[in-house]
Amino acid sequence: MEHIAVNPWAALAYLVAGVCFILALRGLSSPTSSQRGNRYGMIGMGVAVVTTLVTHVPMIPDPQAAEAWALKLDGIALVEILAAIGVGAIIGIVTARRIAMTAMPQLVAAFHSLVGLAAVLVAAAAYLNPGAFGIVDAAGEILPVSRIEMGLGIAIGAITFSGSVIAFLKLNGNMGGKPIMLPGRHVINLAVLAGILGLIAYFVTDQSPWVFWTVTALSFAIGFLLIIPIGGADMPVVVSMLNSYSGWAAAAMGFTLHNTAMIITGALVGSSGAILSYIMCRAMNRSFISVIAGGFGGGDVGASGGAAAVDRPWKRGSAEDAAFLMSQAEQVIIVPGYGMAVAQAQHVLREMADKLKEHGVRVKYAIHPVAGRMPGHMNVLLAEANVPYDEVFELEDINSEFAQTDVAFVIGANDVTNPAAKTDKSSPIYGMPVLDVEKAKTVLFVKRSMGGVGYAGVDNDVFYMDNTMMLLADAKKMVEDIVKSLD
Repeated sequence: MEHIAVNPWAALAYLVAGVCFILALRGLSSPTSSQRGNRYGMIGMGVAVVTTLVTHVPMIPDPQAAEAWALKLDGIALVEILAAIGVGAIIGIVTARRIAMTAMPQLVAAFHSLVGLAAVLVAAAAYLNPGAFGIVDAAGEILPVSRIEMGLGIAIGAITFSGSVIAFLKLNGNMGGKPIMLPGRHVINLAVLAGILGLIAYFVTDQSPWVFWTVTALSFAIGFLLIIPIGGADMPVVVSMLNSYSGWAAAAMGFTLHNTAMIITGALVGSSGAILSYIMCRAMNRSFISVIAGGFGGGDVGASGGAAAVDRPWKRGSAEDAAFLMSQAEQVIIVPGYGMAVAQAQHVLREMADKLKEHGVRVKYAIHPVAGRMPGHMNVLLAEANVPYDEVFELEDINSEFAQTDVAFVIGANDVTNPAAKTDKSSPIYGMPVLDVEKAKTVLFVKRSMGGVGYAGVDNDVFYMDNTMMLLADAKKMVEDIVKSLD
C-alpha cells in the first residue's frame, strides 16, 4: 500500500490552524473577545484534524479493491477513527452543557490529565510499534532523536496525568486542601527527577523495555509527589502550571508523530501556560522556580492557621442593614469569591448592582487574580451574568480606591481579602497581595457561618474589625433579601 505524496497544501493547512490558535489565545486575553477566541480555536482544531486525516488516507490504485481496503489508514479503519472522534465529541458536548461553573476548575484539571495520558499512550504505542511511526533506522532500531522525544513526551505526560489527578481530588474535595508534607520530600523529588533524566539519557543508547517502563513509572510517581505538598490556596497556580505541562507533552508527541499541528499547538499551550503561571506567581508572591519544583504552598501553618477564632467579638448585620448602608453610599466595591460561585449568586448579584445604580450608587467589582479555583474564574462568572466589562477591575487597578470607598461588599471571598498576608509572617499566605477591603468605611462580609475558614485554612481578621458587619447566610439567599430590601 502506497501513501499519497507529501501535499504542500497540508503544510499550508497546518499553518492556517496555527494562526487560528494564535488568534484564539489573543481573543481569550479579554472577556469582550473571549467568544471569538473560542471560535478561532475550534476552527483551528477542525482544520488540523481534517488535514491529518486527509493526508494519511492511502491511494487506492484499483477501484475494485476499495471494499478490501475498507478505507484503511495505516492499518486502522477510518470508521474506527471517526467513531472515536464521535464518542469524544459527544462526551465533550454533554460535559460542557452539564458542568456547573463551580466545578469548572475540577473539569480543567481532569482534561489536563487526559492530555497527559494521551501523550503517555502515544509514546507507548510508538515504542511498541516504531515501524508504524516511521522512527526506525535500517537496523530496525528506534532513531536516537526519536528516543529523546519519546522519553520527554512520556515523562511530561505522566507527570501531567498524575499531578492533574491530585489537583482534581483536592479541588473536588476528595482530598484535604492542606499540604501533605512527606519527610525529606525535596531530596526524594530531586532524586526521582535525576533518575528520570538519567534514564532518558541512557535510553538513547539502550532501548530495553525496563528503561522505558521505569521512566514511565517514575514519572507517574513524581507527578503525585510534586502536587501533594501544595496547599489548596495555591491551586490556581497549579492549574495553570499543569496546563503548561500538558502543552509540552503534546508538543513532544508531535515530534514523534511528525505532526506539525501538534507541535505548534503544544508549544503555544506550553508557553502560554508558563507565562500565565509566572503571572499567577507574581500575584501570589511565589517563586516561579519553586512552583515548577512543587515546593511552594507547603509552609507550616502558624498561629493564625486552624479554626476560626469565633470567641472574638464581631458584629452581625441583616439584609435590611446592608441594603440601607449601600443605598446611602456613593461607591460600593463588590469583591466576589469562591463562595459566590458555590451559591451561584452571580446573577442576583448583578441584579443587586443594578438596583444600587438606580439609587445613584457607583458600583465596581474587584477581582483578585487567584479568586476562585482557577485563573479567571470570577471573570467568567461575572461575564455569564452579563456584568459590564468596564465595571470589573483587577487588584492593581482598584486596590487604591478602597480607602475612598463607602462600602466594600465581600461575597464568599476570604483568603484574597485577609490582611494577615501583609502582617503575619507565620501565615501560609504571607506575602500574597490581597485586596485592601479593610480600608473601606464599611465592610459587609457575606459568609455562611463564623465557624469556617478560607481554603488556606487561616482565619481572617477583617471579620472582627469595628467597621465590619458580618452577613451570615447562603450568599444567594442573602443577596436576594438585599434586593428585596432595596425595592
